[in-house]
Amino acid sequence: MHTSSIQQNILSELDHELASTRRVLERVPHDQADYRPHPKSMTLWQLATHVVNLLAFKQLFVEYASRDFLDPNGPKPGPTPTSHEELLARFDEYSATLRQALQASNDEQLTENFRLHRGEHTVFEWPKATAIRLMGFNHSIHHRGQLTVYLRLLDIPIPGLYGPSADEK
Repeated sequence: MHTSSIQQNILSELDHELASTRRVLERVPHDQADYRPHPKSMTLWQLATHVVNLLAFKQLFVEYASRDFLDPNGPKPGPTPTSHEELLARFDEYSATLRQALQASNDEQLTENFRLHRGEHTVFEWPKATAIRLMGFNHSIHHRGQLTVYLRLLDIPIPGLYGPSADEK
């Protein structure tokens, strides 16, 4: 932790993770969008789009008290980007919006609970800061890691994320 502020710690971690994620997304080739390493795997483009759309999911944790997956009026991700430029533009837009939402929050708000549910079934109910960390950051880091495996299998150099990669000397 950098400070005693929950908000400032989350913003600091967010900045690092956004920069790392963007470096990975910059290397995703749209011309191999349909690539999948296994029949049960998402395609490269589905996975890259999911990584981007998770930014909007994290924003829900900041701005709302709950999200019901069964609510037909609940927020949905936009249409699938159709080019590398659209993917990066959405990433930049969602990143800025999430950062603004976090900057507008405060420690007290981030200790309030967020409930993710499907009708009456609660998936989780945690303080917002915990939801951001566990279901926001960890979820995104997990899928970004999958994305780096796809890139490796396609022989695309992997950027360093927490230090240099085998492709960076």
